[in-house]
Amino acid sequence: MSNWWSRLQPATEAFAPASVRALKRPLQAKACSTIALLLSFAALECTAAPIDEFFNNFTAEWIRNDPSLATSTRYLKGEEQDRLEREITPQTPAYRRARIQLARRGLAELAKFDRAKLSPTQHVSADLMEWQLKIIADEEPFLDYTFPLNQMDGFNVNVVEALMIRHPLATEKDAENYIAALGQVGARMDEAAAESKRIAAKGILPPKFILQATIKQMRSFADPAPAQNAFVSGFADKMAAIKSLPPARREQLRSQAEKIVTDQIYPAYKNAAALLESQLPRSTDDAGLWRLKGGADAYAFYLRRYTSTNLTPDQIHQIGLNQVDAIEKQMDTLLRRLGRTQGSVKERVEKLQQDLTYPNPTSEASRARIMEDIDGILRDAEKRAALIFNKTPRSSVVAQAFPSFREKNAAANYNAPAPDGSRPGTFQYPRRVEKMTTFGLKSTVYHETVPGHHFQIATELENQELPAFRRLRAFGGISAFGEGWGLYAEHLAAESGWYGDDIEGLLGELDSELFRARRLVVDTGLHAKHWTRQQGIDFGIEASEVERYAARPAQACSYMLGELKIVELREKARKALGDKFSIRDYHDLVLDTGTVPLDLLERQVDAFIRR
Repeated sequence: MSNWWSRLQPATEAFAPASVRALKRPLQAKACSTIALLLSFAALECTAAPIDEFFNNFTAEWIRNDPSLATSTRYLKGEEQDRLEREITPQTPAYRRARIQLARRGLAELAKFDRAKLSPTQHVSADLMEWQLKIIADEEPFLDYTFPLNQMDGFNVNVVEALMIRHPLATEKDAENYIAALGQVGARMDEAAAESKRIAAKGILPPKFILQATIKQMRSFADPAPAQNAFVSGFADKMAAIKSLPPARREQLRSQAEKIVTDQIYPAYKNAAALLESQLPRSTDDAGLWRLKGGADAYAFYLRRYTSTNLTPDQIHQIGLNQVDAIEKQMDTLLRRLGRTQGSVKERVEKLQQDLTYPNPTSEASRARIMEDIDGILRDAEKRAALIFNKTPRSSVVAQAFPSFREKNAAANYNAPAPDGSRPGTFQYPRRVEKMTTFGLKSTVYHETVPGHHFQIATELENQELPAFRRLRAFGGISAFGEGWGLYAEHLAAESGWYGDDIEGLLGELDSELFRARRLVVDTGLHAKHWTRQQGIDFGIEASEVERYAARPAQACSYMLGELKIVELREKARKALGDKFSIRDYHDLVLDTGTVPLDLLERQVDAFIRR
């Protein structure tokens, strides 16, 4: 492993609170020793209480000002929680700036605590909260560089996942709250459209191909009869599982949802799509942030936010090129073992992917078969993971297909289980034709579920030793850690022999790594080196992915940089500990640490080695 990570800040020394260090003083009697021990830990508890109280109180304030976050976490209680589950988070610039002001107040309050008096867990929590709130505050100059409506993570997409996956639906009250929240979707869509219009008036427009993809997706969402829309049909399906809900009441609620979609949501989506169409004549095919005034500074911020490093676009671009070269050499060797010797690695892999495509990939039989295969891979992974992990999450994980309107643009993703156990972790897969293949399917499942995102996110959620803001990731995830772990999980499966003699499966795993290496090159190419969308495609990235990088700058760089760091720290621990090293214990350390920036993870590994 290369030593380019040495450019990051050096790890700092762990410390013990003064009250614990005092225990080293010699004591003259057993009774006195016992009293001193109790007093020492009592003193530690006294210094601990204020910051624990701050963590809880500030987290509660943060969540109660974000209805959609409150709904997904169910952190609050009683009437307050019930009210928030009837709302959708505002989409206005005033709301976003209010969040930034709240983050700054949190930073000011956090700075009042003497970290030398905190326990190790409290110290990590304080460092993490500081990093997260500072990232939120530092985004203020760049708020206009993200697009409120886009095909990847615009409001038009996020609100569907919020209501269809994260909104609780286990009781009649939940169903009534869903109807109330659904009634706010149209108004919130109007807010997102107004924000899009405001930003466009400043000359900040999405690339033409992003506008076109988003318009098509939004029109597809509003095409079916309202009764068949996901907001209605999915709601009806979930209500069917509420046994205490009488059929007549169920139909009444379903009918209300259909009316809201007809009278409010479809008109709002169509008006927003028309607004985007009006922007097309002024848009260009230029894909990167370089095209905008201040774009270089914006891209530097997004790289820091998503990778949690200070690496430059040039450094990341070169890391990507180096990794592409190394991985392609490994793949060439395996392809030759299969007798596939003609053409470039890219051409041979594309042919292999086609050869492993499900028969009649648009047929319902094949579409059902791939979901069955995904479930089989997932359940097999759960059994295999027991050999390299000491503990696994209590929460279950299920796989489901994306709704059809999202298939064309969506990437496979994972949604966390509910903290109260009311829903499992959920893995969504896009069944568009190019994804209807067994090639790389195992790696995708490992990344999103076991031992990837489900292990990482659900373990963190269930770790009661962490403050609530860490368990719930209340201030957001850190992509370098989360996506780095996901890619590490793919790599780990291959290392651990999960593919056996399946060379095609191993090629799928390497192709997944190659894909993430190419991302480093293409993302930096688009946003810092004036690459076009077609250059990204020619480098080996499918069109929908290139469009993703244009809509969400820098996020794609987090995967491989995070994986490289997790592997580097593992090998550092292995070398330092020798026979004492345990892969199970290393995995415990990383997962118990939870979401942190990479330099803070390194600090934890260094402390692990010293212990």
